[in-house]
Amino acid sequence: MLLNKEKQLKYIGFNDFWFIVIGCLILSSITDYLFNGCSFIKYPLDQALVNFSISLFFCICNWFIMRSVMVYLRKKFPEFKDNLKRVLLLLFTITASILLVDQLGQLLLSYVIGNSYNHGLRSLILVPVFLISIMTMAIYEAIYFYYRLKKSVQEEEQAKQVLIQSQLDALRNQAQPHFLFNSLNTLRDIIDQDTKEDAKQFVNKLSEVYKFILDSGNANLITLRDELKFAKAYTHIQSERFGSNLRINWQIDDSFLDSMVAPMSLQLLLENAIKHNVASRSKPLEITVKTVDNQLSIENNLQPKSTKLASTKIGLKNIQKRYSLLTERKIKIEKDTERFMVTLPLLVSTTKAQSYEHTNH
Repeated sequence: MLLNKEKQLKYIGFNDFWFIVIGCLILSSITDYLFNGCSFIKYPLDQALVNFSISLFFCICNWFIMRSVMVYLRKKFPEFKDNLKRVLLLLFTITASILLVDQLGQLLLSYVIGNSYNHGLRSLILVPVFLISIMTMAIYEAIYFYYRLKKSVQEEEQAKQVLIQSQLDALRNQAQPHFLFNSLNTLRDIIDQDTKEDAKQFVNKLSEVYKFILDSGNANLITLRDELKFAKAYTHIQSERFGSNLRINWQIDDSFLDSMVAPMSLQLLLENAIKHNVASRSKPLEITVKTVDNQLSIENNLQPKSTKLASTKIGLKNIQKRYSLLTERKIKIEKDTERFMVTLPLLVSTTKAQSYEHTNH
């Protein structure tokens, strides 16, 4: 696993190859100093190399034993709740490893080079070796904890994005049947009041509008330019029905055309205004669509119909829910005795909503 980068990241948290190399050299120097008082100063070069090699041998054995146990414990106890249990077991392993390696190493070296390895204060010298080993493993634990915490935050954020994306998909799919529902009601009125030719023209225009809906695909945001094309195609259908009784004023600043809005949001607001208000020769319905202060405002004179029409009651709520998922900026709804106005925030392409389009489902 020393050279397997994927497993290193999973169980170590970083590529520790150079950490091992440099760490073993430093710890070997410290161990040599504790046991021999710096061999390269006190002894000839050949003896110094032997002493340093012995220290390096002990350090490498201890390091890899403790590292292997550490990885095993992380596999066996991967949860944050098991941190204390894992650390206590690792401390026990460090103690046992140092004592075991020291005893076995003493026997091996005594057999190879005689009794020169024996040191009168060896048991006391093992204490700083133990403390240094704990510090080394503490560095491992700190880095591993940071890596897991960072990964946990990323996974939580991805889970939130998947949830929000699924909610946006549901709301977007909800808006389309709402549009069809109201369009069919309008078609019924045209059939009752006008000629079959008018109904045919309405169906043709309706097919063009639905083509736009299909072309917009699964986008959570589209440009204001495209949304205006869709809305104007829709109002063209309604203008054929209401004539001069429906007046729509477009006051759009070209500098905002590349701003982003939720698909069908403008169309739904226009649809609601037309559906719930009287539009007659004596009481023409006037709707103003304008851009102000990086916002899109849709305002109409308030003249409610006396008869209640069949309604799904989801249009405005649908828009509010979608925008609450796409941005922290709020939709403004203002109503008095004479007017009704909804203001949508114009978003930019770097908004957090764009990231949901690329969520891996």
